[in-house]
Amino acid sequence: PYHCGPAALATVLVDGGVTATPEAQADTVFLPAREGSLQAEMLAGARRQGALAWRLPGTLEAVFATVAAGQPVVVLQNLGLTVAPRWHYAVLVGYDLAQRTVVLRSGITRRELMPLATFEHTWARGGHWAFVALPPGRLPPVVDLDAALQAAIAFERVAAPAAAARAYETLLARWPDPLLAWLGLGNARLAANDAAGAVTAYTEAARRHDSAVAWNNLAQALNRLGRRNEALEAARRAVARAESAEPV
Repeated sequence: PYHCGPAALATVLVDGGVTATPEAQADTVFLPAREGSLQAEMLAGARRQGALAWRLPGTLEAVFATVAAGQPVVVLQNLGLTVAPRWHYAVLVGYDLAQRTVVLRSGITRRELMPLATFEHTWARGGHWAFVALPPGRLPPVVDLDAALQAAIAFERVAAPAAAARAYETLLARWPDPLLAWLGLGNARLAANDAAGAVTAYTEAARRHDSAVAWNNLAQALNRLGRRNEALEAARRAVARAESAEPV
């Protein structure tokens, strides 16, 4: 009872190659006092298991495109009323537009066929909230840059450095410019004791954005490699850029 959240989370984690059970997930995402799992706990629970948690746009087009790409989607439904909610997590795994139905893994029901109209109403009452949990090397088919950065940054806080680096590399393969992603990649590589790789990332950040932070981080990475003269020059560039009132 009330463990639909752990069950839904375990379902998408296992699909992504992570060993997980509803019982194990309940220890981290289920809140007995609330008799359920909060959305923030669901996202954090995925990250703690080594998966990126991607919030999806709250549209049928977005969740259907994600399912069509082979990525099951956790959705939050309100199976009650707005004034008397009955919150429920399920996993959207299929849909049939001709038959106007969706297929859900729901609680202990492996294959629940639900009319599309019913799904739309219950999902709308749940705030159109949906997410996918994916390995660091994969992206959902429908995601914007801001959501991708938020997912990668949140993942970096709890992930192993090498996994965090992989997440940033995947993001940059699609969006090659964002400063925060290059800095995050450099930080993750440095944390993984890959100073040379960090230098490459920070150099790219500095080249693209002439950022004081990028120059400063590059100086530290170069210094770790014993490249003192280059480190000093990067530090000077950082100070010069900061003194020119670089916007924060």
